[in-house]
This record gives sequence, structure tokens and C-alpha cells, in this order.
Amino acid sequence: MSRSREFEFTDHDFQRIRTLIREHAGIALADSKQELVYSRLARRLRATGLMTFGEYLALLQRGDAIEWESFINSLTTNLTSFFREAHHFTLLAEHLRKLDRSQPIRLWCSACSTGEEAYSMAITVAETFGDLKQPVTIIASDLDSHVLASARVGRYRADTVAKLSAQRIERFFTPADAGCFLVRPELQRMIEFRHINLLDASYPIREKLDAVFCRNVMIYFDKDTQLSILKKFALILKPDGLLFAGHSESFYHAAAYFKLRGQTVYERAAGV
Repeated sequence: MSRSREFEFTDHDFQRIRTLIREHAGIALADSKQELVYSRLARRLRATGLMTFGEYLALLQRGDAIEWESFINSLTTNLTSFFREAHHFTLLAEHLRKLDRSQPIRLWCSACSTGEEAYSMAITVAETFGDLKQPVTIIASDLDSHVLASARVGRYRADTVAKLSAQRIERFFTPADAGCFLVRPELQRMIEFRHINLLDASYPIREKLDAVFCRNVMIYFDKDTQLSILKKFALILKPDGLLFAGHSESFYHAAAYFKLRGQTVYERAAGV
């Protein structure tokens, strides 16, 4: 234990936290994450007025729903930006052009964080079809309720939208106070924000999907958990649906469900 720590934090505390976050969110914390876990959860001890990690973990084990939400929110990572891994949105546009526009088109951004990815998908739809009145629905979900609430608002600092072209900013955003920008309501109406845990036995999505974005999420799960999630993705995708993964992710262990189609883009395997 470091002498500079405000709270005692033992290896036993860390192992208990690893078990809890794995059971409830599927996140596999490496040994190297011990300091990160301490720094994030020490804030929760201060907020709750508790003096030890043992007391905090006892609070969780008593089933305090509000603190469980804060616990999970504290340990999830929400790094994102507009049009991150830009080649995916070019491929999404190509995929959209091939779809039957007389039928509803449904997409899923399965870890939307603060919304930049979902809004990038919506902008791609609008630019591909030329307007915002197409029969397209984007489900945007996350486990972290705080970032999901932020995504619903659609308010971003100027430096967050700075990498977008002036044309995109003018078309899809309106200036707000404090140098911020708001996503236009027409774009927001394309998106349904939902709280979904990828570990759930099934997902509350009835209609088959044309594409799923699940990027830079699987790296937090072990192979068995990945396989379970990928199987569920395969079952809710249309036969020609696509799965977009992160640049450091590969799903060769899930060949029964997906095959590689392009750079970190997968299609359903035959027979699924």
C-alpha cells in the first residue's frame, strides 16, 4: 500500500472489485489497472462518506442500486470522437446505398458513450441519402448512464467539433452559449438512446439490424464473453448485415458467427 494514499487499498479489495465489475459489466481488469481503480473509486468513498474500501464494498453487496450505477460508471472508459476510424463511415455509406430504401433501415451503436459515434452515423445517413427524412433508426446504447444522458442532450464544446468540416458544422449543428454547439433536432430524431448491458442474455431489439457498431469495446472482455456477445450480434443482424469493430480487435475465434469482410468490418458467417 502506498503511504500517500488517502484510503487503505489492499490486494484483496482489488480482487473483490475485479470480480464485481466482471460479473456485472463483463470488464476484465488487468493487474496493471490497480492504481486506476483506486483513483476512480476513492472519489466514491469521499462522495458516500465512507472511510474504507471494505465499507464501500459492503454497501455494494447490500444492493444499493444508486451506488451500483456510480460504481459501474466509474470503471467504464468513454474515449470517443466524431468520425473516429473514418474509413468505417465510408464503408457504412457504401452499405447504406445497397439497401432497399422501401424498408426501414436500423443501425445500432452499441457503446455510444457521449454520442459522437452515433451522431457520426446519423450524419453519414443524411449525407448518403441527401436528407434527414429517410426511414432510418439508429439505436444508441451504453452501460454508463451519465454519458448516455450527455449523448441525449447532444451538446459539444467547440474543440470537440473542430475536426469536422465547416460544412458539416453548419448543416448539422447550431451554436449554443459558452462556445458550444448543439446537434440539430432533425439529426437527433434519427436516434433512440437506450441503456443496454451487452452482458444481458438477450437484447431489447426486436427488428433485425442492418449494421452494428461495437468498436473498442471487446478489448475489455475475455474471449468467452466476446464470443457470447458476438453470437447475440449475429442473431439480430440481417443476413447481409455488417459488424464494425475497433482497430485493435479481431474475431477469428468467432468464425462460426462472423467472417472478415474488410478492415475491421465483419459479415455474418454462412449458416448463422
